[in-house]
Amino acid sequence: MPVLSVTNLKKRFNLEAGFFARFGRFVYAVNGVSFSIGKNETYGLVGESGCGKTTTARLLVRMYEADSGDIMFRQGDRVLDVKALKGKELKQYREKVKYVFQDPARSLNPRMTIYNVLTSGPRWSGSRRNKKELREEAAATLEEVGLRNSDLERRPAEFSGGQRQRISIARGLLMKPDVLICDEVVSALDVSIQGQILNLLLDIRASRDLSFLFIAHDLKVACYFCDRIGVMYRGELMEEAPAAELYRTGIHPYTELLFSSAARAGKTAGAGGDRSAGTAEAAALRGEAVPAAAEAEGCPFAARCPRADGRCFREHPELLEAGSGHLVRCFKSG
Repeated sequence: MPVLSVTNLKKRFNLEAGFFARFGRFVYAVNGVSFSIGKNETYGLVGESGCGKTTTARLLVRMYEADSGDIMFRQGDRVLDVKALKGKELKQYREKVKYVFQDPARSLNPRMTIYNVLTSGPRWSGSRRNKKELREEAAATLEEVGLRNSDLERRPAEFSGGQRQRISIARGLLMKPDVLICDEVVSALDVSIQGQILNLLLDIRASRDLSFLFIAHDLKVACYFCDRIGVMYRGELMEEAPAAELYRTGIHPYTELLFSSAARAGKTAGAGGDRSAGTAEAAALRGEAVPAAAEAEGCPFAARCPRADGRCFREHPELLEAGSGHLVRCFKSG
């Protein structure tokens, strides 16, 4: 059984905010998303800004509460219904599924030393480790992510962006998690630093037997780092496949758009091979991902798709198998 599985997850937000906001108009951020993450596996969620991938990740640790759907977590012989967890059990779950944010400059308290940043989680969790054990473990974890134990007394502002991201990763690792959620952890870094952080995460996964949920907008970076990838658009999975297969034979027009965009930006991040910069169809795509203000009747991508016909606007395609382990939501994929 997977370590973490999601079934038909949905989340909507009220379109207006404030005390006098009207209720009844919504943004449909996540619309029936399903996927699973196996032990020591990296699953990628990829798409443009506004597609719902970060909302999905935050639903998993209950920063937001899902409107419907199931989130199941396997811990040893137990399978936990995450949506039903409360109090101590929820706290323990969040220790096992840790979240690494996109911007470490905002997620690291600038007034705290690195030692306090790293150990605040174990101290608040009621860990039985004494101060000496915590300090030794913090120093070892800091060295594991490529920094020095002498950095424990420094503050976040004294480090570069890449180093701060290493500190954020170390903070998550100190709780000995089973799953690490990495939300755009390399998107704000230089390409050379991106490669270093991705290789660090690969080493950590191998040494700690960790599972990852990797959120990204660059499909080539995701293909380099992930085992399987789900491509999201307007809150739905458009395509899911093993990373190597998706890189060679991505089917959905939106997948082609993401590859062509990555090629134009020149962000390969070490992904092997030579995929085309995009077909003529992908180049013809216009617009951007906008969160849905209504539940989709037809294909959510139809308005931007050069292959779309009347059926695409009328009927909602299902996510169907196009090959072994390869799913696609498209009437034109056959």
